[in-house]
Amino acid sequence: MDFLADCRTRLAFDLVANTWNPVVLWALRDGPRRHADLRRTIGGISAKVLTETVRRLESDGLVERREGAYALTPLGETLLEPIEGFGRWAAEHGDAVVAAQTRAERSA
Repeated sequence: MDFLADCRTRLAFDLVANTWNPVVLWALRDGPRRHADLRRTIGGISAKVLTETVRRLESDGLVERREGAYALTPLGETLLEPIEGFGRWAAEHGDAVVAAQTRAERSA
């Protein structure tokens, strides 16, 4: 499969490549949350960045605003399994990546 600039696979990778997209989606997995609640749940995200992120996710059709809260759309829910898979991979292999990065920094 070719990974062209405008292919669907590249589109999918772009959705999870943004630092905050998968974090916000994962934070919404148990149901709708208001902006302030999302910010407390996530931690480390500014109000401005959270607003930008949920707007981007809304324009991608992954999140919608319902009664003053943000919620996953059915399309957004389909990304939870891949995000969970990335999390499992990170838990299993994150230490090896950090060790490789440390070795590379020392040899630079």
